[in-house]
Parts: sequence; C-alpha cells; structure tokens
Amino acid sequence: MTSATQTADLRYPIGKYEPQPFSVEQKIEWLADLKFLPHQLEAAVQNLDEKQLQTPYREGGWTVNQVVHHVADSHINAYCRFKLGLTEENPTIRPYEEKLWAELYDVQKLPVNVSLTLLHALHIRWHEMLKYLTDDEWNNRTIFHPEQKKPFACGHCSGCMPGMASIM
Repeated sequence: MTSATQTADLRYPIGKYEPQPFSVEQKIEWLADLKFLPHQLEAAVQNLDEKQLQTPYREGGWTVNQVVHHVADSHINAYCRFKLGLTEENPTIRPYEEKLWAELYDVQKLPVNVSLTLLHALHIRWHEMLKYLTDDEWNNRTIFHPEQKKPFACGHCSGCMPGMASIM
C-alpha cells in the first residue's frame, strides 16, 4: 500500500497521500495496488446489506454506497487523465465536482456491483497501459492541475489512486 500519514481527520481515514520518490520497487508496488484494488474493494463490501451500504463511514460523510461509486468515478477520470498525459504535452486536466457526482441518480439508484464491475475492467486496462511505461515516461510525462496550479508527473499520480480501497 502506498505511504500516507495517519491522521485523526476522518475525511482521510488512511491519511493524506504523501508523494514517494520514484523507484522501480515503488512502481512495482503501485502497479500491484492498482491491479488488486477492485478485488479488495469488492471483498470489503460483499457481505454488507443495504442498510450497511447506506450508512456513512463517518459522521457527515458519504455512505459506503457513495464511496464505492465515487471510487469508480474517480478512477475513470484518473484513467482518462493518464491517457491525456501520455498522448499530449502537459495537458490541463478538467477537475470535477466530486460531491455533486456523489449525489446523482446513478449513485442513488444503482447497486454497488455496477461500479465494482466497471472497476475490474477499468483496472485491467489501466494496469496494462502503465506496466509498459518507461521510467522516463513514468517521471516526465505530466498533466497540469488547474486547481493546484502545477504539473504532476504521471508516476506521482499513480501513487495517489490505489489507496482508495483502504478506506473501507
């Protein structure tokens, strides 16, 4: 699992992500995290009933259902951002309103298995794309985040995504 600082802030149950320097070992760990995240998330929710799925994981927070759908939404966006970063020169990504997405009808009405199925397929594609990147591509292909007002290397972004399953 990627490195994070533990915190009492329940918005970040596994802590805020701290970027790690690139190494072959770190890349292997991130790729494994990415490959196995859908399985871990599915295992975390497979025996929950509807009442449990509709329970917020913290006071004032999203329900487990919303979190699972959010992971799918977030990873779809991240996958597209990676593709842009690998095919364009430092493209500006488009942020999205995560909180509003978590309130849309698909999140309210669809069972979590729809997002879990999507994540399984998406992560197969994402893992396959990333495992062949050269170290140069990993470190030097970038995307520009307009809210943060700075570029991020695709390799940096790889470490941000897999930890999502650990909040379950």
